[in-house]
Amino acid sequence: VQLQASGGGLVQAGGSLNVSCAASGRTFADYPMGWFRQAPEQDREFVARISWSGAFTDYSDSVKGRFTISRDNTKNAVYLQMNHLQPEDTAIYYCAAASTSAWSSSSDDYDYWGQGTQVTVSS
Repeated sequence: VQLQASGGGLVQAGGSLNVSCAASGRTFADYPMGWFRQAPEQDREFVARISWSGAFTDYSDSVKGRFTISRDNTKNAVYLQMNHLQPEDTAIYYCAAASTSAWSSSSDDYDYWGQGTQVTVSS
C-alpha cells in the first residue's frame, strides 16, 4: 500500500497550490481520507478530511475558507487546493487514509500515510 503525495513547492504569500495524493495497493474509496501538516519543531496537525463519498468535509479553523479538499474515487486520489497561502502555512503536507469508517481528525485514526510534500510560502 502506498500513498504518493505531489504538488508542493515554493509560492509567495497570497498565492495558491494544489497538492495531490494518489493511492495504490488497495482502494480507499470506502473510507475517509485526510490531509495533515507538520511545520519544523511542531507537532503534526490536522488540516482537512473528506468522507468516502466526498459529501462531507471538515477543516481546521486555520485553513477554513482558504483550503478545499476533494477526492476522485475512480482514481483513488485525494486533493487539497490551497488558496491565499500565508507563511504560517509552510510545512510538510501529508495525505492519510483510514481503514475504518471512523470520522476523525486525529492522526491516530488514519492507518496509511504518504511521504509528504513540502509547501513553502514566502512573505
